[in-house]
Amino acid sequence: MSQEKAALVNTLIRNRRSVFQQQYTGEKVDDAIIRQMLENANWAPTHKLTEPWRFIVFTGNGIQKLAEEQSALYRQVTTAKGTYAEDRYQNLLTKPKLSSHIIAIAMKRDEKKSLPEIEEIGAVYCAVENMYLTASAYGVGCYLSTGGIAHWEEAKPLFNLAPEDKLIGFLHVGNIKGPVPDSRRKPIDEKVTWVDG
Repeated sequence: MSQEKAALVNTLIRNRRSVFQQQYTGEKVDDAIIRQMLENANWAPTHKLTEPWRFIVFTGNGIQKLAEEQSALYRQVTTAKGTYAEDRYQNLLTKPKLSSHIIAIAMKRDEKKSLPEIEEIGAVYCAVENMYLTASAYGVGCYLSTGGIAHWEEAKPLFNLAPEDKLIGFLHVGNIKGPVPDSRRKPIDEKVTWVDG
């Protein structure tokens, strides 16, 4: 790889950010960018080529449908458990509308179970990172939400998932208003041990 390409990759990785719904303009992201994010997700590493990632893209009226279904499920499940909170219900009902697209992300378990589950989940997270990097390259914001109904067994039927599959979360995507905030990391030397000989 040339020094120029390496510098571009390094910059892209270090400038990749989670950009939240409050930072979106409300304008629709071009579907071609979403398709490129999905195409690049499809090139994530995958042990034994199981390609466990699955995506459902919500946009336009689809976002309203998602908001209504997830908030209704939240109300049903939490009311039965005695944990219902009106503010959380309202967030699930209204906040999705701030996104241009919402991509439900799932792990489809290999039928033969030829790999440990953690490897399949890891492959999906690699696909998510490819989506993040692609969005960043196009100047589009996104973030992965793993709250709400994301890890609920009761949510799986909404996304045609089998009991052994996993709903990983929801990738919210939107055009960015204003500058993206800086981030920071502790020095890498605090997290690495070198063994030489």
